[in-house]
Amino acid sequence: MAATSSWEPPSVVSLDEVLKLNDEVGALPGAPIDITEDIFRIHELAMDWDIGVVRYEPQDKSRIPTGPDGKKVGVFLLHGGVSDFKSVERVAKLLPEKFGIPVATMTFPGRFYFDDANHDWPGDVENPDGSARTPLWTKETKITKDQYTTVQDGSKREDYGTLVSLTAKEGTEFYHRMAAWPAAFETAIKETARRQFPAGEYSIYIHGHSTGGPFAMMASQRVENIAGLLGWGSSPFGWMYPVVTGDDWNFPFNQLRLRTWRDTARYLYEGMKHSGVGLPMLIELTFERWESAKKRPNFKAEDFIHKNSTAALEAAARASAARLKLSNRESDQLVQRYLGYTKELSDPGVKPVPNFLSIHGINDDTVTLKRCERSLPLFAELTPPPKVRPVSLGAGVHLWGWTDEKLPQGIVPPVAKLWHDAIMNGFFRRME
Repeated sequence: MAATSSWEPPSVVSLDEVLKLNDEVGALPGAPIDITEDIFRIHELAMDWDIGVVRYEPQDKSRIPTGPDGKKVGVFLLHGGVSDFKSVERVAKLLPEKFGIPVATMTFPGRFYFDDANHDWPGDVENPDGSARTPLWTKETKITKDQYTTVQDGSKREDYGTLVSLTAKEGTEFYHRMAAWPAAFETAIKETARRQFPAGEYSIYIHGHSTGGPFAMMASQRVENIAGLLGWGSSPFGWMYPVVTGDDWNFPFNQLRLRTWRDTARYLYEGMKHSGVGLPMLIELTFERWESAKKRPNFKAEDFIHKNSTAALEAAARASAARLKLSNRESDQLVQRYLGYTKELSDPGVKPVPNFLSIHGINDDTVTLKRCERSLPLFAELTPPPKVRPVSLGAGVHLWGWTDEKLPQGIVPPVAKLWHDAIMNGFFRRME
C-alpha cells in the first residue's frame, strides 16, 4: 500500500516561513460562507444521545475543491479535551472562506450546550453548594447533585495541579451514561460523517485536536470515506499514549474530571514561560482568562480512551452489559468493542490507517514534537504502515486560540495552508 504522491511537507517551518505562509493566506481572496447547525438524536446502548454539529461551507458551492481522487474535499474537525466546537471555529471558518473547503465540527457527546443561542455554558464549573457542571447527553438530561460525590486527587499535581472529579454513584443515570458514552461517541462520528459528507461524493480529512486525536484515529478506519488524518497538537492512538509519555491514567470509568482554572494556568504558562512575565501577572492573567474559558464545557470523560485506560474501559463495558442484561458472549463482545477504541483495527480486509500529517507548535508542551517522533516506530509497526510526517512549526502553543502581534489569527492560517497543500498535492493518496 504505497503512497502515490511524491509531495512531502517540510519537517521544520521557521518563524519567518510561518509568517510567509500567514501572508500568503491573508492575500487570498475571501468569499462568504454559510454556517448552519445540525442537531440530531442517536440511539446507542438503549439510550438516547443528542449530538451538536456545526457546518461551515462556501455560499458558492462551485468553489468546493475536488481532490486528487476525484471526490469533493470535506474536513471533519474534533476539538480537544477542555472545549467544544468553539475552540476550532477559527480554522472552521477560514477553510471555506479562503479555500472553499466545507467543514463539519462535531462537539463531543454531552458537551454541546443546547439551552443558549451561542451555546455558552452558564455559571462556573464548581458551585459553592457543592454541585458542579455535568454533561448534557440529551437536551433533557439533568444530572443532580445526589448522583455523585466530589473527589480531589493530588497524584498528578506536578503536571495538572489538583485533579477535581465527580464520581458517579452506582445505579444512577450519571453512572450508566459514564459507562455508555464510548459507544455513543463512535456512533455520533459515523452519523456525522454520513450526514455531512456522503461516501461516494466526498473524501473526508479528519482532525482531532489533542484528546480529539485518538478519536480521529479510531474513526479513520470505521468511516469508509475518511482519506487522511490532519494534525495540529494531535495525540495518536490511545495505546500509544503511555508508551510515548511514560504516563498512565488508572482511574475508575465513573469519574468525570472537571477542568478548572488550573488548566487555564497550564496552557497560559506554555506561551509565556520565555516572556519574562512574573508570577503575579501570570496569576492575574489566569483568572482573567478563566472568566471567558469557563463558558466552554470544562469537564472530561474521554481520558479513558485518550490515555489507554483499558481496565476502566472494560469495567465500563461490563457495567453497560449488566444494565442491558447481555449474555456472557455479548458482554465479551462489548468489552472488545470498547478496547478497540484505543488501537488500530487489524482484521483481514479492514481499511488501513490513513496517512497522518502531524503539525506541532514550537511551544506546545502538551502534545510535543518529541512525543510524535517517539510514536513513529509504533506507526511503522502497523500493517500496512501509514505515512506519518511530523512538522515543527516555528510558532504556537498547544491551543488553537493562541495569537500574538505578528500572527493576529495565530497559527490558523499557516496550518490551514499546510493542510490544504497536503490534500491537494496527494499526500494522503494510497494505491489500491
